[in-house]
Amino acid sequence: MVKPLWKNKEIRNQLKIVTKEIAPDLVLTNTTYLHGIFKKWVTGNIWIANDRIVYAGKDMPKIEAATEIADMTGKFVVPGYIEPHVHPTQLYNPQSFADYAAQGGTTMFLSDNLTFFLSLENKKAFSLLDELAKLPFSFYWWTRFDSQTELNNEDQLFTSTSVGEWLDRQDVLLGGELTGWPKLMAGDDQMLYWIQKAKMGLKKIEGHFPGASEKTLARMRLLGADGDHEAMTVDEVEMRLLHGYGVTLRHSSIRPDLPMLLKGIVERELNVFDKLMMTTDGSTPAFHSDGVMDWCIQMAIDAGVPAIDAYMMASYNVARYYNVTSLHGLIATGRYANLNILDAVENPVPSGVISKGTWLKKDGKKVRSLPNVDWSVMPGLDIDYELTEDDFQFSMPFGIEMINDVITKPYTVSVDTHDANLSKSHDESFLILIDKKGEWRVNTIIKGFASGLDGFASSYTSTGDIILIGKNRGDMKRAFNEIKRLKGGIVVVQNDEILHSLPLPYGGVMSDLPMEQLIEQEQVLKTALAERGYKHGDAVYTLLFLQATHLPYVRVTQKGIYDVMNKKILFPAFMR
Repeated sequence: MVKPLWKNKEIRNQLKIVTKEIAPDLVLTNTTYLHGIFKKWVTGNIWIANDRIVYAGKDMPKIEAATEIADMTGKFVVPGYIEPHVHPTQLYNPQSFADYAAQGGTTMFLSDNLTFFLSLENKKAFSLLDELAKLPFSFYWWTRFDSQTELNNEDQLFTSTSVGEWLDRQDVLLGGELTGWPKLMAGDDQMLYWIQKAKMGLKKIEGHFPGASEKTLARMRLLGADGDHEAMTVDEVEMRLLHGYGVTLRHSSIRPDLPMLLKGIVERELNVFDKLMMTTDGSTPAFHSDGVMDWCIQMAIDAGVPAIDAYMMASYNVARYYNVTSLHGLIATGRYANLNILDAVENPVPSGVISKGTWLKKDGKKVRSLPNVDWSVMPGLDIDYELTEDDFQFSMPFGIEMINDVITKPYTVSVDTHDANLSKSHDESFLILIDKKGEWRVNTIIKGFASGLDGFASSYTSTGDIILIGKNRGDMKRAFNEIKRLKGGIVVVQNDEILHSLPLPYGGVMSDLPMEQLIEQEQVLKTALAERGYKHGDAVYTLLFLQATHLPYVRVTQKGIYDVMNKKILFPAFMR
């Protein structure tokens, strides 16, 4: 972090504010605010100096001409909301998503580092994290222990040095998520070493255990897992709590489970809300049209969760679990001044937002955007090769069939793959994963993606390599060439015409647009795909997870077609 603690001079000045020798910058008077320790509403005045609460209580400070006084009569003030499980590069970038989320009161992220880990040397990645830390927003991180795919150079990327340097950072609060946990249970001592190192640094370990049995949960708890966000039923929530897990309830574009889970918890009268957190799990942009953590809180209130518990599930509970209540989740002396001003307890969308002492929203209107970040440290997508006829050779006897947005299985190919154009009377299409540097390719057929899509290309993938899909090889090539021209993006081509393009200039995976504009772009893209036969819930997640080996049953990876269950390459990649 750039400034993990306040300097001595700052602390001395804060003490002088308490003794009324000097005045604070901002005072919220007549405030009814939520106190996480007492779990009740208390009244008083909140004194803020720069980015810190220097006092919260009944007293009033010294007032000078420069002191801003905001009367909170009739309002309710709660801690800034915390999103504990963010994948901050889902078309948006960390700054643009944070700027959008903050307007709904979410002023702290715990974010995935995978994109930066795979794209940048640690020194450059850390410089980017340090720039983000300067914003009036609280960024924290987790570090991965595996790539969740099959990389050609995974052993060179995930080393004791590279992972260890991330774990040594004070703004890295956890390790995981453990998508590669089967390797751990099978005896991967390198991953166990990283877990032990994280534990010695008092960091949490986040699991990724969808559908896990009780014995699996018990074994993973012994191996060091502290929490999990993959419970899909109330029974699974209970099982995780039974074994001492921190449980984060999920509401995402591919698993919108939160209302059902909360309803079940309320009906069973489990009374465990102080042990629960909530997340949107890195959902794609349009899913956030209704908000971020403010939306989750509203769902909790609507499900019958007591309002105080609903707010604490998105603030104090998270801070307590991750051992940062000295700075976050509590409206009390010494914490960061991250405050949401509500017009009514039942409405978690704030009319005012203060983040690190800075007004971002006031009287229902945005008054400040988060400053832009210099993304030039991200490597550009400079494709310096051309596709040839050899790149469009499809000879595999089996292909990949989509069961839903993200689950795929092998199937026997039934079409003649020598044809340059596939019929639109079926839903089988050409699929190529090609190295962004042009060194290798994987060719197969995908069934169930779309029946009427001529050409499609995306540099938005889990590894930054290029995915091509389509019925028409010429249109697939046209889409690839447009990706090349844009230096990253998602492109739809129909009848040799570019139907839609979504540029992703930051590393080929992140947009430079504000969230509001990106949501519109994504909706146009998804409409274009739906009109051409995409019938699943979230095409963007499909692109992200085609390579993801933490999901069954077969994946397309840098090494080739991979059998997840048997952990072997079924068909290797071709060298170009």
